[in-house]
Amino acid sequence: MAVVVVVGAQWGDEGKGKIVDIYTQHADMVVRYAGGANAGHTLVVDGKKTVLRLIPSGVLHKSSLIVLGQGTVIDPEVLLGEIDLLRDAYDLTPQRLTISDRAHIVLPHHMQLDALGERGSNAIGTTKRGIGPTYQDKAARRGVRMCDLLNETRFREKVAINLAGWEPLARANGETLPTVDEIAAKYLPFGERLRPFVGNAGRVVDEAVRQKKHVLMEGAQGTMLDVDHGTYPFVTSSHAVAGGAAIGAGVGPTAIDRVVGITKAYTTRVGEGPFPTELHGEAGEALRKAGNEFGAVTGRPRRCGWLDLPALRYAVRVNGLDTLAMTKLDVLCGLDSIKLCVAYELDGVRLDEPPPDAEDLARIVPIYETLPCWEGDLSLAKTVEDLPEGVRSYIDRVERETRCAIKLVSVGADREHTITLGNPFA
Repeated sequence: MAVVVVVGAQWGDEGKGKIVDIYTQHADMVVRYAGGANAGHTLVVDGKKTVLRLIPSGVLHKSSLIVLGQGTVIDPEVLLGEIDLLRDAYDLTPQRLTISDRAHIVLPHHMQLDALGERGSNAIGTTKRGIGPTYQDKAARRGVRMCDLLNETRFREKVAINLAGWEPLARANGETLPTVDEIAAKYLPFGERLRPFVGNAGRVVDEAVRQKKHVLMEGAQGTMLDVDHGTYPFVTSSHAVAGGAAIGAGVGPTAIDRVVGITKAYTTRVGEGPFPTELHGEAGEALRKAGNEFGAVTGRPRRCGWLDLPALRYAVRVNGLDTLAMTKLDVLCGLDSIKLCVAYELDGVRLDEPPPDAEDLARIVPIYETLPCWEGDLSLAKTVEDLPEGVRSYIDRVERETRCAIKLVSVGADREHTITLGNPFA
């Protein structure tokens, strides 16, 4: 028995979907514990691409149970679209999928308000999917949850309270919010369709743990976007770090046995905010094209840069990472040179972790070392020994700098383009 948490060790988009898919072959249950439909996973299996927003990527293994925990925020329309997409091909029935009755709901005006917040100079670069306003309502104790959606009277009452809380902001900005009747007419049918899937997800997960099942937990985004530990205020509205898994899944922290962090062989981020190793101009565009770095949900081009070891060291510490998985090593093939950010300099002081203030992080000077390049088609490699010497040297250096072993290497987009060095559940 083991409970394994998989987290992003950078700014998200590290390839968590693929790694969760790989590790699910050993898992009895996969739990999504945070985030919403702003977090897309792109999976390639036997050349076929599947893009998911809410359902964990472990769904592609029919033997695993799937749970959406109370820490998630759910857009019912998006979720029903995914259920319809996956129901027949992957047996996604109520017997297999449990949606937490405590999970909060993304309402139509949340997306409207999210877009409003992105106007002007204070924009942080959200996906405008309503995630932030939904978490705001949760913290303000006026949120609407899945259990409310299943009771028409209560749903209407909660939505009325919710709308009243946002009305002054909307009116001040010339926005007209939908009415309770408009929202109810659209959402109550969603609730009836979802009713068979909704239940006490925390208890379902706890029972699996007590039965000594293998449970895999996945969050959304990455460590540097965590609301407490990330580059605040340029962060998401939930806990992307491993500590959020227990809260979002509804079990105690002592249930967690192991934490795996996912890092790309380079670094990307979307939206606004400091990005110390960002490459601009032709160099950044070349890396973006080589890695197909465009958002799975929005299609937005990702900002690209060299691997940031100070940020990765920080992720190892705040998540308590046991091991790392490294993705997209193949993207660095054929480059003229490869740089590795080994430290920062801020006002003449050398730092080995990011400073807490985003303005300071924007001012730091990355300290780089240039490493040997490599050539060849890495997707043909079946073992680490098959990889070019330059790749092996790169992996070794990252392990030494972070003091965290790399136990999985991804060398291509497909599921089969993966070198695993151990089962995290063993």
